[in-house]
This record gives sequence, C-alpha cells and structure tokens, in this order.
Amino acid sequence: MFRKVGIAALLLLGASLTASAEVVPERKALQVVNDVTTQVRRYTRFTIFDDVNVRIGQNGEATLTGAVTMPFKKDDIGRIVSQVAGVSSVDNQLAVLPVSPYDDELRFRIARAIYNNTAFWHYAAMPNPPIHIVVQNGRVTLTGVVQNNVDRMLARSLATTFGAFSVKNDLKTDAEMKDLLEKL
Repeated sequence: MFRKVGIAALLLLGASLTASAEVVPERKALQVVNDVTTQVRRYTRFTIFDDVNVRIGQNGEATLTGAVTMPFKKDDIGRIVSQVAGVSSVDNQLAVLPVSPYDDELRFRIARAIYNNTAFWHYAAMPNPPIHIVVQNGRVTLTGVVQNNVDRMLARSLATTFGAFSVKNDLKTDAEMKDLLEKL
C-alpha cells in the first residue's frame, strides 16, 4: 500500500516539476526585467529627463532603448544592466540627447509646470517621479505611468504651453500597464 502511494506521489511530483519548469522561464524573464528596472531607477544620475526601456530576449539578451541626457549615462546604464543576474548580453540602443540650452530650458519649464501643479504633487513626492520629459530639438515626449487618463491629458496640456515644436504623449495609465504585464 505504501509503495503504491509512494510511486503515485513521485509521479505527481515529477509531473509538477515538469509543469513548473515550463513556467519558470517566463517568470524569470519578467523577474529579470524587474531587476533591471530596479537597478536603473537606483542609478543616482537617472532623472525625469531620461527614459530607459528594456526588453529581455529568450536567452537573457537585454535590449535598451530610450534616451538619456549625457553620454556617460548611456555607458553607466549599459554597465549596470550587464551586471544584473539573468542578463547574458546588452544591446545598448540608448540615444544621447543633443546638448541644447533651448532644450534644457524647455525641460525645466515643463517639469516645473507638471510637478508644481497640485494634481501632480503626489507624483512629485515619489523618490522616482513617474512622468519623464524627453526633449530633443524642441520636440517633447512625455513617457512613464500615471494613475488615469485625466492625469495623462492634464500632463500633455501643461507641456504644450511652452512653445515646443511638438508634444508627443506616450504616458500610460496604471490599467494599461497592468494589461501589458498580464500579456507578458
């Protein structure tokens, strides 16, 4: 009797190990993305004027896209990501934004307008404010995550008041991010 129960338990254990082995790589890729994101956010020179996105391939290849304000940030972030457990290689496609007094002024004006607005004070109080303002040659792109569509539209409205050549709103809501993560 014990022998039959023991054999059945081993078969069930073997089946559960096989099933979990198939699920682990998906979870692992998501965990690697979370670890990379955490490390980038902890980088002391990462600001609201930088935007870094990561994709993890099947074999742990990390692809970095987005834009940073200084060349050394691109190199530092690439090095930081390469040291994350589970990352086998890094394809650093981060763009370095050109140095421009006009772009700098535009960044600061838009940041002040958004984060000084009472509707965004709770975002401004966060250690890593979620709304990123990328300015390249007078063209503004808002990236990051906000709570709802009203915040997304208000941020865009505030960003358009300073004479930018264009304002692209790539902000996502919490619900949209949740849907994207569920698809992964």
